[in-house]
Amino acid sequence: MKVIFEEDTSVEKRVAKVITHPEEKSKWDRIQQAICESETQLTVIHAKNNRNMQIQLSSVVAFESEDRMCCVRVISGERYLLNKRLKFVEEDLGDVHFVKINNQTIINTRYITAFSATDHARIKVDLSDLSSYFVSRFYIKNFRGKLS
Repeated sequence: MKVIFEEDTSVEKRVAKVITHPEEKSKWDRIQQAICESETQLTVIHAKNNRNMQIQLSSVVAFESEDRMCCVRVISGERYLLNKRLKFVEEDLGDVHFVKINNQTIINTRYITAFSATDHARIKVDLSDLSSYFVSRFYIKNFRGKLS
């Protein structure tokens, strides 16, 4: 199969438009599956043996600031280190499912199970791995915007 890429500014970012001949319609499922499986990988450091590992970005529950590095928590409960500051992680994340909720944390909105208002005008967020975080007042507007 020959593949031709074209640019179109009218298409939203992170959307791919695939045009095929009508006789190729039976292959659309395989094409979509192949595109979806080409997920973004993240290179992290395994703290026990100091080796670099590749993990899928969708498995990340939260990025937490740790001095000049980040702690990366994945859905299986494991923790890894990322040799970047949180502000650079935020800039590099092109995924729409991540939102910064305070100065120390970026969470994956796919894993939010519940959230509720608490004292001092903050929001408590519960994640599917039974962890919880607080959204600071400064980031509440951004948090609400991501969930709508």
